[in-house]
Amino acid sequence: MTRRPFLGLATAGLVALTLCALPLRATAQAAADWPAKPVRIITPFPAGAGPEAVMRMVAEKLGKLWGKPVIVENRPGGNGFIAIGAFKQGDKDGYDLIQLDNVHLSAYPHLFKKLPYDPKADFEPLVPLFKAAFFFAVPTSSPYKTVGDLIADAKAKPGKLNYGSWSVGNPVHLGSELFEVMTGTQMEHVVYKETSQLYTGVANGELAFALGSYGTSGALLRAGRLRYLAVAGPKRLAAYPDVPTVGESGGPADFNVIGWTTLAAPKGLNPAVAEKIRRDVEKVLAEPDIAQRYATFGYEPFSATKDQLNAYVASESARFADVIKMAKISLD
Repeated sequence: MTRRPFLGLATAGLVALTLCALPLRATAQAAADWPAKPVRIITPFPAGAGPEAVMRMVAEKLGKLWGKPVIVENRPGGNGFIAIGAFKQGDKDGYDLIQLDNVHLSAYPHLFKKLPYDPKADFEPLVPLFKAAFFFAVPTSSPYKTVGDLIADAKAKPGKLNYGSWSVGNPVHLGSELFEVMTGTQMEHVVYKETSQLYTGVANGELAFALGSYGTSGALLRAGRLRYLAVAGPKRLAAYPDVPTVGESGGPADFNVIGWTTLAAPKGLNPAVAEKIRRDVEKVLAEPDIAQRYATFGYEPFSATKDQLNAYVASESARFADVIKMAKISLD
């Protein structure tokens, strides 16, 4: 090989390497420049609900970290479809994000014959925010002292006892359906417009019980209008050591109802921007005051890599599919 052809090949190689590096450099620069304007986080939860309160704490800290306003926009109602519709019409460069819970990604695809979104094509789950075990909440005046008491009465009065939730297909509803299946009972599901009305309904004696996190039902517990019979988790919560598990309270030992939320971006978001958001949210969630507020809400940290989160969503999807099939629930 002569010197001139060799130099020509070397030059071509350098050009090729430079061209390959340009997209990587552009991607990295996009992340370095992001955010260049305010960021909006859409939440399907109403103002004051536990998950929404967490989102606002995180948004406030992100705003300080990024030097740009991070605005939480409440779009409650419609099984979360209102919030999801607004998100789908929003910015695709990471300036519009959305808070989703487990049912949006894992349950609704099995529950609804037609969804106004595609959980795999429309969302890029970035980072989980928290897990929440649900409590059995009853009126303070309730005759039930244990979950076993509730089961016995439900078996003695098929179809007479009722429980509530804020929609069809949310974690509280599906968890209650699972409770019926596991205990061989039949109860009536009453739907309220939103969480504050639901737990007020429990406190007023309109319902025999409702599953609920401390974040959504804790205000009425503190006011002395609700009692917790048990926590639907594998172990007692450190913040509520006197509240037994369902198994300890006379119910099925393996009955667990866990809710969780995640922050998601549009599918196909610049990977470097997505990684920046994920990393910064994890940094914020690690701050001590967040951990203290989580304990108050009865929430637990939920740390997972992107791959672990996707695997968890898949496992939750399989679990919800089984519950929905057993309960014979289907919606148009």
